[in-house]
Amino acid sequence: MTVYSGRFAGRTAIIAGGASGLGRAVAARIIAEGGTAALWDLNEAALAEAKAATGAVHVEALDIADADAVAQAVDASAKAMGRVDILVVSAGITGATAQVKDYPIDSWQRVMDINLNGLFYCNRAVIPHMLENGYGRIVNVSSVAGKEGNPNASAYSASKAGVIGFTKSLGKELATKGVIANCVTPATFESPILKQLPESQVDYMRSKIPMGRLGEVDENAAMICFMASEECSFTTASTFDTSGGRTTF
Repeated sequence: MTVYSGRFAGRTAIIAGGASGLGRAVAARIIAEGGTAALWDLNEAALAEAKAATGAVHVEALDIADADAVAQAVDASAKAMGRVDILVVSAGITGATAQVKDYPIDSWQRVMDINLNGLFYCNRAVIPHMLENGYGRIVNVSSVAGKEGNPNASAYSASKAGVIGFTKSLGKELATKGVIANCVTPATFESPILKQLPESQVDYMRSKIPMGRLGEVDENAAMICFMASEECSFTTASTFDTSGGRTTF
């Protein structure tokens, strides 16, 4: 990992899904580059471990599908850090692996509640803080599945497509306010979320990547940290691909 010394000096970040995987890697990098971070996650034990490992100043254990809990967490994190400059929403679940005709309704609803509704709640609650300061960087984590769709993953694909559309709308709303909103669409990368999938599904997704391998967490964290930095100043309402050549648009 290349560290850009001081890139996030004086900046504060909320990382939803920050206890493990991509969220934790992003938090660690922001802190290493001079920033301050608050981590959110449903897993309290993992949060405590991530706090100790990264040096995060604040943690919140919550389900982002609960709008009231998200609003309270934003206020608590803002109080702990003094302000909120950056939001990265990487929390998400895969849901069931099944054809649409057999797809469990409860799994569909849970995927939407976390991947799309929860992401909306996080964005909605943070934006007033950023507008008050006249500065903000929002990075919403989508997926290549949101562009191309993966078979037997209809809920996940639909939710991630929703993240793209939502972020494009939001970025245009905020374009003159000093707040930039973009999303990233990774292809499958090495992450704890892969444990939610059968190996056959992972093999399928690997086979679709022209580079012939899965991505790495640090490769995605590097892209997100650019998007979360002051360097990303004239690109908003956009999608950044980290797909190993998979995406075609």
